Formats: sequence, C-alpha cells, structure tokens
Amino acid sequence: MTNQRTHKGGCHCGAVTYEVKGPRKLMAVSRNCSICRMSGFLHYIVEKDQFTLLTGEDNLTEYRFGSGAARHLFCKTCGIKSFYFPRSHPGGVSVNVHCLDRATIDDLDITLFDGENWEKNIDQIR
Repeated sequence: MTNQRTHKGGCHCGAVTYEVKGPRKLMAVSRNCSICRMSGFLHYIVEKDQFTLLTGEDNLTEYRFGSGAARHLFCKTCGIKSFYFPRSHPGGVSVNVHCLDRATIDDLDITLFDGENWEKNIDQIR
C-alpha cells in the first residue's frame, strides 16, 4: 500500500475544486500572522506540480498585501480561501487543510509557526 494519495479540496460553495498529491499523514502549519489567524487557514504546502486546479479558476479573486509576494486567492461566490501561493515557498501552493475532504487524511500533525514575527522565524519552515 502506497503512502501517497490524491486529496480533493475546494471552497465552501463548490465553485473552486482541486486535487493535491500528498501522504496519508499530512504535516500542516498553523500560523499566527494576521491573515492566517483571522481566516483560520491551516497550511499544507506542496510543490506546484502536486496541485491541480479542477474548476473555478474564473471564480477566483486575488488579494495581495505587505510585500505583495503572496497571492491570496478567494472564491468570488463564498469568499473562502482554499489555497494560495505563499511568499514563504515561491515554487509551492499552500492548501487549507480545513478545505480538504477528511476521508483521505489518516492523520494530521500540526506545527505552530510565529508568523507575527515572520522575517525572524521563516527559516524554521523552509
């Protein structure tokens, strides 16, 4: 039995859907930076080639702030940010674990990250 599977995810209304390749046990990061804390985003970061947007590309709206490097994408219909392109991993996609189908996740390990002091701590999660 392989450790890898395809996890399905998306926004609340179902307009945005995607698949992400990953292990049965996900290693996620909870950050206390302003947008992550306020939106309850739980990060599972993958390389771009492990992520496939299935539907809803035309239903996404983008928000950038601070350095402008991160591309925060929200569903125009329900407002959920189910994934985005983080500045911490320029070649990756950060998927919101809360937006994944739990049926394919056997276990979840969550690491805390002090995103309020991002510059000082970023090397801990790279």
